[in-house]
Amino acid sequence: MTRFVPILLALAGLAGVAAFGGWTFYAGSSIGGGWSSLGPVMLYVLGGLLVVGALAGGLMWLAFYSSRKGYDEPYDVTKPNGGGRR
Repeated sequence: MTRFVPILLALAGLAGVAAFGGWTFYAGSSIGGGWSSLGPVMLYVLGGLLVVGALAGGLMWLAFYSSRKGYDEPYDVTKPNGGGRR
């Protein structure tokens, strides 16, 4: 029984976030000029999303690369080469 409480709370939280997102999308269509007023800035919004996505992907790739190559290993003075690299 106690195992299902965190799962139930997580699902309730996700449902709340989804409901808030849906309400925000609906309310955004009637504020100001609605979705048609976003036309002039849509290119910048999409460009920003692309840059942020590329930056996040690049940083994740660097984290996995450094982990796989052994750069994240602690320095070990007892090894003959003096480091944690493989």
